[in-house]
Amino acid sequence: MTKQPKTLFIQAKQKNLNITLSKAELKKLPKKILLLYSIQYKPLAESIKTQLQKSKIKIQKFQQVLGCSKISNPNKLPILLISTGRFHAQNLYLQAPIIYILENNKIIQIPQSEISEIKTKRKTALLKFLSADNLGILVSTKLGQENLKKALKIKQKIEKKPNNQKKVYLFISNNIGINQFENFNIDSWINTACPGLIVDNPCIINYDELPNT
Repeated sequence: MTKQPKTLFIQAKQKNLNITLSKAELKKLPKKILLLYSIQYKPLAESIKTQLQKSKIKIQKFQQVLGCSKISNPNKLPILLISTGRFHAQNLYLQAPIIYILENNKIIQIPQSEISEIKTKRKTALLKFLSADNLGILVSTKLGQENLKKALKIKQKIEKKPNNQKKVYLFISNNIGINQFENFNIDSWINTACPGLIVDNPCIINYDELPNT
């Protein structure tokens, strides 16, 4: 049996970041939040955490996130994200009612119109799945994303449904390129890899969005 190559993870951090939030910016935030950050901004996030605590803002969770992270937020608290751009924020749109991001020294609230647009796309993806004849299940071989057992279970469950007319195919790859989807006669894609893929294509539905799975 071929041995799996070892993987070395190296944290990359942004240096010389020193942001002091004004009282006006701090007042934009509610009294309880989740404070999330991408790893390169951890030092800045720790500084922001101290500033929030001094302003009597309770931080219920202080956590690193990836573009595909799922967070535990049972109380549906607002999120303040310390990161770059909106890539990480988009993955959080359906995980909190209100999302704030830090841009330079300003706290910006993501417009509800953007969040509603993502929700509409998710409904569209579900409808495409329900009406699809040919389904493709995406499986990654990457460390931390591999869900082959889950994919096989989903395939079996769909195929065993009474009066099922759907054909189900597995697509296994290390790098999933959505630009290759048009080469296959697939109506809807079920994703068991990085959940962030749904942002890039309205025909993709994450496995945990499927009805009765």
